[in-house]
Amino acid sequence: MIRAAAENVQGTAHIVVCGPVSWNTLVYLDQLPEPRPHVTFALEDFETVGGTSAGKALHLTGLGHTVACHTVLGDDVASGRVRAVLEAAGIRVSAPVVPGAGERHLNLMTRAGERVSVYLSVPTFTEPDTAAFTASTRGAAALVMDLSESSRALLPTATAAGVPIWTDIHDYDGRAEFHESFIRAADYIFMNADGMSDPTAFMRARVDAGARAVICTLGADGAMAADADGLHRVNAVPVQVRDTNGAGDAFFAGFLDATLAGASTAGAVTAAATQATVALGTKHLHPALEKLLP
Repeated sequence: MIRAAAENVQGTAHIVVCGPVSWNTLVYLDQLPEPRPHVTFALEDFETVGGTSAGKALHLTGLGHTVACHTVLGDDVASGRVRAVLEAAGIRVSAPVVPGAGERHLNLMTRAGERVSVYLSVPTFTEPDTAAFTASTRGAAALVMDLSESSRALLPTATAAGVPIWTDIHDYDGRAEFHESFIRAADYIFMNADGMSDPTAFMRARVDAGARAVICTLGADGAMAADADGLHRVNAVPVQVRDTNGAGDAFFAGFLDATLAGASTAGAVTAAATQATVALGTKHLHPALEKLLP
């Protein structure tokens, strides 16, 4: 399943990230709301760029990679803000603009990292521009296909490109049908342990089926990765946590960056744990946004 990475004509391989970006409002509370009518007071609130593909693109760019982000945006003010911030951070944004609102979230957070994410709006699905996507894959080192309807529609095109496919199935429970096409297509699979009591059997099964590596984050307990050589574990790196949003995307980017540099799975998962601290130390997905957002 693994494919050889290519280089563009300048000799520097770029990375394509395909999936959702959003404009988020984060509200910090002393505890998540109970399911009853009541009044509570926020500890803090702010607006920022969100979305798993935005997080990965920002961290990969911060690590020195050229990144093209394929997503979908609305024609609302919030979508315009998302595009402006990502482009100011150095990311090439390719996005059809659909009528109406783009993706927006309200995240209720606690200092312990607990989160309730409320989707305020999602953009109307539109058939992706396969020609533009195919053009962007030429010379790419990796294709990151995040969970979304547009990404799923582009999976056959991504597979035909002959470039390694990376995906993030988050809290997959082993049964969700939507994830299956991403899992089958991917050379590298990332997940967390929230959906399975013991993800190791799934991880080993995917390696046996041809995946290069399957990586599972374990929160404060670190992470583990399975490949043909077995299971590799890494502890979480101690850090003063400012905000937990985007830590998994930073971890993903750190692993991808190290892999492209020639690291083994064990070396890459160690680099990934270090990169996760970059997100944990800022209230935004990446410290670069501290200069681009108030």
